[in-house]
This record gives sequence, C-alpha cells and structure tokens, in this order.
Amino acid sequence: MDLQTLTYIVVGATFALYIGIAIWARAKSTSDFYVAGKGIPPVLNGMATAADWMSAASFISMAGLIAFYGYGGSVFLMGWTGGYVLLAMLLAPYLRKYGKFTVPEFIGDRYYGKSARILAVICLIIASITYVIGQMKGIGVAFSRFLETEYDTGLYIGMGIVFIYAVMGGMKGITYTQIAQYCVLIFAYTVPAVFISLNLTGNPAPQLGLGSTMADGSGMFLLDKLDETLKGLGFAEYTTNARLSTFNMFVYTMSLMIGTAGLPHVIMRFFTVPRVRDARASAGWALVFIALLYTVAPAVGAMARMNIMDTIQPAPGESLSYAERPQWFKNWEKTGLLKFEDKNGDGRIQYYNDKNPDFAATAESYGWKGNEMVKVDRDIMVLANPEIAKLPNWVVALVVAGGLAAALSTAAGLLLAISSSISHDLLKGVFTPNISEKSELMASRVAMAGAIAAAGYLGLHPPDFAAGTVALAFGLAASSIFPALMMGIFSKRMNKQGAMAGMLVGIGITLFYVFQHKGIFFIAEWKYLQSWGSNWFLGIEPNAFGAIGAVFNFAVAFLVSRVTAPPPEHIRHMVEDIRVPAGAGDATGH
Repeated sequence: MDLQTLTYIVVGATFALYIGIAIWARAKSTSDFYVAGKGIPPVLNGMATAADWMSAASFISMAGLIAFYGYGGSVFLMGWTGGYVLLAMLLAPYLRKYGKFTVPEFIGDRYYGKSARILAVICLIIASITYVIGQMKGIGVAFSRFLETEYDTGLYIGMGIVFIYAVMGGMKGITYTQIAQYCVLIFAYTVPAVFISLNLTGNPAPQLGLGSTMADGSGMFLLDKLDETLKGLGFAEYTTNARLSTFNMFVYTMSLMIGTAGLPHVIMRFFTVPRVRDARASAGWALVFIALLYTVAPAVGAMARMNIMDTIQPAPGESLSYAERPQWFKNWEKTGLLKFEDKNGDGRIQYYNDKNPDFAATAESYGWKGNEMVKVDRDIMVLANPEIAKLPNWVVALVVAGGLAAALSTAAGLLLAISSSISHDLLKGVFTPNISEKSELMASRVAMAGAIAAAGYLGLHPPDFAAGTVALAFGLAASSIFPALMMGIFSKRMNKQGAMAGMLVGIGITLFYVFQHKGIFFIAEWKYLQSWGSNWFLGIEPNAFGAIGAVFNFAVAFLVSRVTAPPPEHIRHMVEDIRVPAGAGDATGH
C-alpha cells in the first residue's frame, strides 16, 4: 500500500477515535467543562497532562533542536522536565486545595480584586495565543507534506477535529481524548526510534543505543562517530557544543522550568483530580509519562543527524550526486524545508560549515565553493527520520499520526485555558456575576469556538513573532504568572499592588527585550546567535529572558508591597489555610 493511502487510513482512524471519545464524554455542566467534574484518577490525569504538555514542539521540534545544537540542546530536556518538579512541589497541591476552576480566579481571589484577575487573564491569553499558533502551524505542515493537501486545508481539518471534541466535551472530553492521544504519540515516537537504534547500533533501546558502539563493526561509539563526522565537516562537536555560554544555558533552563510551572493550560490539569494529594501524584505520573518520550529524544536527535550526514556526505571529501538524491530528499524539497543550491556547478551536494575559518582551506582543496544545503529545517528531523532510515511506510504513517496527536492535544488544552478565562473569569467573574450555569456553559462553548477561529486565523496568517512562539510563550508565563502564583501561596505579606506591579513589569520587560532583538531572535541560523550574543544583556539570548523577567517581577512586587498597605486579615488567613500540609485533618478531601 502506498504511503499516502496508508497515512490517510492511520490518521483517519485516530481522528475517528477522538470524535467517538468526544461524543461519549460530552460535558453536561460547567464543572465538567472546566475541570472534568474533578473526577480524573491521578494516573489517567498524568497521562492526559503528558499529552497536553508534549506539543508539536516536543514531538517534532525538540529532537531537531538537539540534533543541531547537540549538548546545547539539553536545556530543553532539563527545563521542560524540571518544571514538573516545581509544579509537583510548589504549586499543584496548593492550587488544587484552593478548589477553584482557573488560574486567574485564584489570582483574583488571592489579590482581592477584579483588576488582578483581569490582568491575569491578559497575561494568560498573550502566553496561550503565542503558544497555540505553533500548534496550528504544525498541523498544517504535517497535512501538507504527508497527506498532500494544501496547508490551509490541513489546518481547517485540524480546527474541525479540535472543535468537535473541545466544544462538546470541554475539559472532560479533552482529558479522555488526550489520554488516547498520548498512547498514539508515544507509540509513534518510540517505534521508529527502536528500528533506527537497531539499524545503527544493534541495540533496540534507543536510550542505550545512544551510548553504544556502531553496528558497522568499526567499534566506535555512536557519539564519537558523530563528533568525528561533524568535526570533519567544520561543524562543532556534538557532545561539547554549548549553547553560547554556561550562564546563558543556566538562565535558559530556568526560564523553561518556571515557564512550564506557570503555563495555565498545564496548571488547569491539576484542578481535575478528586483530592489534594492526587494533584502531586498526577505531577509525578505526568513526569513518568513525559520521560518515556524525553529520554528517547536525545537518541532520535543524534541518530537523525548521523543518518542525514551519512546520506549527504558519505566520507570526507566525498558528496552525494544531486541527480541521485534519495526519494526522501525530493519529498522534503517540495515543502521548502530542504533547499539545495549548486554553488560550484559540479552537480553534487556539499554540506559543511562554510563559516568555519579553520575548515576553509580543507574545503577549498576539495573544490567546494560554499555550503550548498542552504536550508535544512530542524523541524523535519523527526518526521523525515523514518524515510531517511528507509523504514516501512506504516512507520512513517504512524509518525504523522503521532505528530498530529501532539499538536491537537496541546492546542485543545491551550484553547480551553483561553475560553475559560473569557467565559468564567471575565464574563462570570467580572461582567455578569449572576449568570446561570446553563448560560455560562453555553458562553464557554461559544468562547471555545471563537478561540479556535482566532487560533486558526493566526495559523493561516502567522504574525511576525510566530517563528518563536514556543520560547516566547514560556518567557511570558515565567515572567508574569509564575511569580504571582508563588508569592500568592508563600507570602502572606504580598498585596494586590505589589503583585500587579510585578506582573506588569515582568511581562513588559520580557516583551520589550524580545521585540528589541526580534530581527535577530527569529533568525534560526546558529551563526547569528553567536555573532550577536555580545549585544545582549549579560549575553542572554531573548529566548531565555523569561527568567530575568521573573526576577524583575519578584523584586518589584516585594518593593511595592513594602511601601503599600498589607493585605486584609482574611487574605492572610486564606494563605495560611492553603498551605496546610496535605494529609493534615480533612485537608486531603477538599
């Protein structure tokens, strides 16, 4: 069976599954719509959280980032997993004990005012919209490449699927759909990795294959072979290629960690469990399920880089004839994500680092006139890897279904966070507090439909900042929402004026820094990062600035709170009550 037909069958079967779950799990109340009736067991909630979290960025982009950045790409592994430790220890159980529906609702109550709640909604929508654009774009790209539809058509189909299960089921429908999507995406990610690990190292476990010797009988370890190959073509060694500086890597990791802990669509998942202690257990299970993919990602990245280098540059001084390029190369050229330019007219493909002065003389001796792979988009590494490794068509189709599952699951969670903030926090919480539950449920569905339409429009017409949506979303959440939650839980002295000032300064300085450097921030080539790093504050790249924004947030909040009136007595008692340890008295039953 040809690849396109098989892909239609596999993707169609998964979509039918999602729609069936949506019909079965239709929300009948606002509690169902916002928090799935608070009845999701920790293990299932952990699985749904993992799917909610592992977006197209995790499934498609992360291994590509690791493939090209090597050691420098470890910031994504450490930051995105470390954030769940913060969630489990510092936020999830306390927010679940408070027992409300949304993050802005907690902030509005804790900082005793509608203005704080409105500001939290604004921060939430800014962070969530920037994140959801990338998911919608991933859906369109996957459809256009593998199902040979127009980009716009693929995006409309994805919007329709999300509309069905998100508008009908709310959090309840999304939760059970995300459990199915997790099963699809983890299977789709690991099966090709097992095959490729077997081909390259003879070891079926990709995590172990990464540290194994090559199966070609050379006795070389895979990473040593990759280092040798890259170094022989003027690239930095894979295992020592730091991301700018140690300090930048530290700040970047912190930004991703606290950004993870501050993303509203992730935090909302912990409102869906029956008891307080289940919130912490859910975070633990989520980390386990996430680790199943995240421990495979470094192997996928390294092996994909090895395969693509061996295909194009089989040996030093040798290169692949363009006329004899493999089918996967032709397929990805059609998408524009892979581009070749014959600079020396020899009809062969030279792929090397022509910006490395130490390699210039060697390249000249080969007769090379510049790197002819003028574009190798890192986002193709996971999707193209099965084709490069010549795996069966059903494996390729499975990867497509997994990538779509990752994008759809996160898009649904983000859209629910946006719609909940509009219907529950703005409509019911601010403008029409006496609205009936039936009317609020209808408003929630209308808001969800509107959020899907807006996300689809931005996916079709992405704004200038869309190329960095994931990094920007984490930076915005880290600099605005996370500090407000932390101070709200652990500081009885923090007042409304301090928290709001901190949020405004944090998100404001982060946006200013990002857009001040946006001409450089959104250029993907690593050489620009290296050449412009000296113009950045303490050498910190814009992607990583969320952690610095958080520092400003904390500092301004504490300074303002010290020169303004303390919070009312009942707010201080509320903070004490939230922090009652899980297991004390009846607290765990709340």
